[in-house]
Amino acid sequence: MKLSVVIPCYNELGTIGSVVQAVKAAPIRELEIILVDDGSTDGTRELLHSAVADEVDRVIYQPYNQGKGAALRAGFAAATGDIVIVQDADLEYDPQEFSDLIAPILAGKADVVFGSRFAGGRPHRVVYYWHMVGNKFLTTLSNMLTNINLTDMETCYKAFRREVIQAVQIEENRFGFEPEITAKVAKMGCRIYEVGISYYGRTYREGKKIGWKDGVWAIYCILKYNLFAKVTVPVVAPLHSSINAESLLK
Repeated sequence: MKLSVVIPCYNELGTIGSVVQAVKAAPIRELEIILVDDGSTDGTRELLHSAVADEVDRVIYQPYNQGKGAALRAGFAAATGDIVIVQDADLEYDPQEFSDLIAPILAGKADVVFGSRFAGGRPHRVVYYWHMVGNKFLTTLSNMLTNINLTDMETCYKAFRREVIQAVQIEENRFGFEPEITAKVAKMGCRIYEVGISYYGRTYREGKKIGWKDGVWAIYCILKYNLFAKVTVPVVAPLHSSINAESLLK
């Protein structure tokens, strides 16, 4: 069994090397690391060519900056693992928690798992109050329309059975990916679980990129993909038996 880790990357010269090493140190026996550079201009792309590319299974170079959703679309298409997980190219999320995140899938209980920054008792850096308010507003609005009770829709950490994520046509190029994928896996009838994770948030000075305009667009995406868009929902057979966890976890 294999876990594919898709890392979208844009202008992360200071962290990308450390993130790759952290992912490689995750408690997983067989990892496939797919790094998607989204047109970086700060020297990240050159670092990938010179040093990082040999440390991962594949690097996909986008011809120009298109956004997180576009990078994930390319990475998901290239994934070959049994489970696929998203890892941001900063240091906000801890790959040591991969095993907790994928446990419901390994047990045959889940098709999709969200890692919640607001559930459980793990460390959570105190950063921006209004970001938290906005996140909870977006999560609540999404929940009202999907009729699922997530606590953190906007989280980076999402794990999918590969058959599920590759069956979804991702349309959003930027941060609209989060509400889009939430709406679509809910419409597919996927078994969605949530587990508590740690969060080591960054400030804007440290490189955080998401802003208020992305929040406004997220509202549009929540309404679009839940109420207005004609979404073709693929049929994916449920996984009834558990995956052999011993073959994947260290």
